[in-house]
Amino acid sequence: MFARWAARRRPQIRASRWDPGRELRAERRARELLRSVVSAREAEAYERLGFISVPGNGDPASGYAYLIYPHRPLIAYDTRTRELLCEYCVGFPDRSEAEFGQRLPDSDDVLAKWMALRGGERDLIAAANMHLPGRQVDPQQVRRDLVCLREWQALEERRRGPLEERRRGPLEERRQGPLARRAA
Repeated sequence: MFARWAARRRPQIRASRWDPGRELRAERRARELLRSVVSAREAEAYERLGFISVPGNGDPASGYAYLIYPHRPLIAYDTRTRELLCEYCVGFPDRSEAEFGQRLPDSDDVLAKWMALRGGERDLIAAANMHLPGRQVDPQQVRRDLVCLREWQALEERRRGPLEERRRGPLEERRQGPLARRAA
């Protein structure tokens, strides 16, 4: 009798079922969402290179840009000299299901940083912890990534034509509607 009473008094621990495919499905959905929000060029860069480059102030003529890596700081760099300027540590935890951890799928993390930069670069940078390059990300690796980015951009230029012809992003395409896209 005491054993049954003691068993009822013990806290009930809900055993969550761990699904090994859960993270893969979440990443697949996150990648689809990323593709639907960012430009086709940025989505392709993420697929091929593993990161996205976003110009400062949304303007390629600003002279600086950010590299967005999944679960890494934003890396600011000078677009002319490729000099690394600083690292901005920002985090977007997943608080939906605590028992599975707070780490977003990689593509969701990249998309959250992309949206924060596009929506309010100054606010994001003001709230971020700033460090000199090399604190969390190896500067040599970033320089190699910048070389890969430059080579990929040159290849894209040759394949697709000048940048001015490709300036329209997904938002402008959506504003025109599906009929206008078919006619083009």
